[in-house]
Amino acid sequence: MSAKVRTGGAEKVLQVTHLPVSLYAEIFEHVPDAAFFVKDTAGRYTAVNRSLAERVGFQRSEDLVGKTVREVYPVDLATRFARQDEAVLRTGRPIIEKLELHWYPRRKTGWCFTTKFAIRDDHGQIIGLVGISRDLQVPAGAGRIPAGLASALDHLESHYDEELSPTSLAARAGIPPVRFARLIKRLFRTTPSQLISHTRLAAASRWLEESQKPVAEIAHACGFYDHSAFTRAFRAATGMTPTQFRQSRRQEV
Repeated sequence: MSAKVRTGGAEKVLQVTHLPVSLYAEIFEHVPDAAFFVKDTAGRYTAVNRSLAERVGFQRSEDLVGKTVREVYPVDLATRFARQDEAVLRTGRPIIEKLELHWYPRRKTGWCFTTKFAIRDDHGQIIGLVGISRDLQVPAGAGRIPAGLASALDHLESHYDEELSPTSLAARAGIPPVRFARLIKRLFRTTPSQLISHTRLAAASRWLEESQKPVAEIAHACGFYDHSAFTRAFRAATGMTPTQFRQSRRQEV
């Protein structure tokens, strides 16, 4: 079987003629900071890597095969993931590098970038989807980054409540903005603006889970000076409003 992956008007061919789909999952066995999966048109896993299986509580990859997200994830995450899958399978439009919360072992959440593509057969019919959720973190060896950049990242982590911009962080790092953007892209595979947003949303999710502060106060404390903008950004990343997220996390305790 050969399959075609389409992104907008462009088309890429995913050749699996002589290779079982499971081989791709085996390749991703060596990428522990990424969850790889292939699903059929019913949303059932047909191939996964061990990292994904372990995140949802299985010791072996094959134990997850045949299951759907609704069988292995908490209802809030499962609903969001299922809607994504259904949209990709229905329309064929991909999801590219979507920043969102994901599930980790011991009922912990973490941030990742998710990409999903429809898989088409030689007749153009959608026969499934393939995806990867890549953890957002500083990769191994990041200790070799320039001292100025490290200082700017430390400043972001502790001053996310202030007015920040890619330009101001580049200035703090003592690096031209274009080079700063390249370094951030190489280290995090994201843009400086996305990194700022991620840092603020991650902080907000901690505040929502660990404190009793009102949502509006948390938004302001995390650098979002427009409550509605904060709600939109948080919902885009988690599939829930800040209030719904807080309620769901407390129900799991």
